[in-house]
Amino acid sequence: MGPEALAQVLRPLEGMFPSHQHPELLVGLEVSDDAAVYKINDEVAVIQTLDYFPPVVDDPYDYGAIAAANAMSDVYAMGGQVALALNISCFPANLPLDIASEILRGGAEKVAEAGAVLAGGHTIEDKEPKYGLAVMGLIHPDQVLTKAGARPGDALVLTKPLGVGIVTTALKREVAEPEHVARAVESMKRLNGQAAQLSQQVGVNACTDVTGFSLLGHGYEMAQKSGVQLRIHLDRLPFLPGAVQYAQEWLFPGGAHNNKNFYERHVRWEAGIPEEMQVLLFTPETSGGLLIALPSRRLEALKARFTQAGQPYWVIGKVVGGQGIRVLA
Repeated sequence: MGPEALAQVLRPLEGMFPSHQHPELLVGLEVSDDAAVYKINDEVAVIQTLDYFPPVVDDPYDYGAIAAANAMSDVYAMGGQVALALNISCFPANLPLDIASEILRGGAEKVAEAGAVLAGGHTIEDKEPKYGLAVMGLIHPDQVLTKAGARPGDALVLTKPLGVGIVTTALKREVAEPEHVARAVESMKRLNGQAAQLSQQVGVNACTDVTGFSLLGHGYEMAQKSGVQLRIHLDRLPFLPGAVQYAQEWLFPGGAHNNKNFYERHVRWEAGIPEEMQVLLFTPETSGGLLIALPSRRLEALKARFTQAGQPYWVIGKVVGGQGIRVLA
């Protein structure tokens, strides 16, 4: 569901669970972040989220692993670590059982890689396969990361390259190069857990993961909730092989146009940035990286820890006073 439609259907829920009546709910509908956070006691809070979607690649094992990594990403975006997961499965009645089994195996092995446990789930029949997870994570209540903490002077760091959305769309249209698909699958299957853990060690101000609402959509949410402007440099952004090529061929999914229609009024572009590159930054991502805002004085420490751990990162811009997003060439 696009951001405009989602905002409309959620409107009747506004104010239904006010924070003064639910003080243990640290993050919920009123503040709307990547996941819900519920305080158990002074030492432990639970992060709760769920996500599932139809296949984005042909291989059932990879699909299961990607869907699981994507679902767990919201826990990492809040700064936590995954503890428990449950399968959410929708399979056609005529789907071969070995394919369904491979989807579930891909998800289960990704949960195990995260150091968590898969403890069951729920399956129904549907015309199109859909798979994902309901995920529980744990975190100290004082260490919860949200989109609302970015401050002027912060550096902006991205932990995965962009472009999986347009590469997988090219795959669906049977025009994607196999090596481009392989790189996209590798990126989508990589967990954000290490990046989240290292970020917590350094100390960051805000975090979100880049998924269906695109870099600019999720970036705007950070800017809006923090009361700041994000300045992003196009020439510093990492793209997967094939992403720019497919953008030039205008192979965008429908979600890119939905995101653009909803968020473009909050984005200013430096003159000369091609239209296809603008739309590419509105293109949905699946299991994308973390977008992190941290004080500039801590940037070198983050670089050192990420480099030592072999964790990719790109410094893509900075936070300044103002509103919305400005994209510089």
